[in-house]
Amino acid sequence: MSWRCRTCNRQFKTWRARDQHVDALDHDPLDFECHICYDIFPDDEERRDHEVEDHHYCVDCDRHFQNLNNIKMHLNSRTHRGQNIACPFCKNGFTTATGLAHHLEGGGCSRAPFLNRDEVYKVVRQKDPSGLISKKLIGWDGSPTYKATAMAWNGSAYECYFCHREFRQINSLDQHLSSPAHQQALYHCPNRHGCGKEFKTLASIMNHLESESCSFTRFETVQRTVNDIMSGNRLLKFG
Repeated sequence: MSWRCRTCNRQFKTWRARDQHVDALDHDPLDFECHICYDIFPDDEERRDHEVEDHHYCVDCDRHFQNLNNIKMHLNSRTHRGQNIACPFCKNGFTTATGLAHHLEGGGCSRAPFLNRDEVYKVVRQKDPSGLISKKLIGWDGSPTYKATAMAWNGSAYECYFCHREFRQINSLDQHLSSPAHQQALYHCPNRHGCGKEFKTLASIMNHLESESCSFTRFETVQRTVNDIMSGNRLLKFG
């Protein structure tokens, strides 16, 4: 690591040498001090990373958080991120890639009601021929559909014949059967050796990556990637 004088851009191998240079020539001192412990950093980005990771402190909101996960959730919330991810069809804004994926897979877009989990998977497969996040399902031609009937009544409730979960109303069981709960996993974490988890929806894998739980990629990279999936002709990548 090297240290730079902000005034003349000369670099030094040690902080002490740089400090002596600044004092001798009366150059502008380094003033990126931690707001908590007053450690000094070469730039504002390193100072902020330190405050978040070591002190769980958000300088913009002047708030301390209980742990690293809590402050990361705060920094990735609408408060700091806004709604900068636009649906390519209806142009509604979303804070996270997860939110956009859920909007499209769940048929929530008024301008693209034809989209669902299967149709989104087909789009991802076209952008991801190497199978970075999408599973190569040989012979796959769509997810099976299930419908609840009166035979699901077990005497006290309507029972799912896969997981045996009980529902008071048959339409509630139908909603459960129409969800991805008992469908095949379509995606896997790109961190094959360090994680290897599988996911049934694009929203669930986006949420996994945005959480940075397996440290494969950064939150911002996931947001750029979901935009690449739904627009343009670029192939899928994280980087």
